Amino acid sequence: MVDSKKQTDRRNFLLQAGLAGVASVASAVPAAVGAAAANPAAGPAANPAADTYHTLGPDEAAFIEALVNAMCPADELSPSGVDCGLAVYIDRQLAGPYGKGDGRYQRGPYRHGKPQLGLQLPLTPEQFCKAGIAAVDAACVRDRGAQFAALRVAEADAVLVGVAEGRVTDERLSLASWFNDIVYPLFVEACFADPMYGGNRNAVFWKMIGYPGLPANHAIDMVRYRGKPYPGGGSPKSIGDFS
Repeated sequence: MVDSKKQTDRRNFLLQAGLAGVASVASAVPAAVGAAAANPAAGPAANPAADTYHTLGPDEAAFIEALVNAMCPADELSPSGVDCGLAVYIDRQLAGPYGKGDGRYQRGPYRHGKPQLGLQLPLTPEQFCKAGIAAVDAACVRDRGAQFAALRVAEADAVLVGVAEGRVTDERLSLASWFNDIVYPLFVEACFADPMYGGNRNAVFWKMIGYPGLPANHAIDMVRYRGKPYPGGGSPKSIGDFS
């Protein structure tokens, strides 16, 4: 069973990540928004067509689904990471221009660079992500006797912490970089991106922080509602609502 303090810490992370990543017009979660997000049973409905994976194979999809469920477990604040569409978002990004390395210099030589220079690899983000999945799975089998997707949530969480902190390693690639430079940013994006991209289904995370979504013309609202709940925070607008 997952420790309640760890769930609270994870939720605080989600709130802080969202508040830092989007221009929310409210400094606190409105009471009405909190009530709307408090019932996961009324959360995002599954859409089989939308959940089709474009690049992840069966074992890779099982890994990513277990990962997002460990990082975003179903509770009183939201459905599980899978039900929120987080795995779908990650798959779509890896299958698209970002995952294919569009705009990245891929001809080498590949020397060790400063962290602020970004990834210095001959692999595309898609290739790096898949190689990391295989490496972490192998480490789980070696150290815990089972693949990552078969671990209990608490065990999976411990593995991810070990990977992020550099305690779970692989001889061929940096698993800490895999998590911190690829997986973690994609997870945060999946939580707070526009729902039309597959994640943040039903705008569940926007509702959690009171973000009104689009249209993006809230400059004057930042003045009017500074420190106050925004009236539209309970029903955020997606790009898809205007198409």
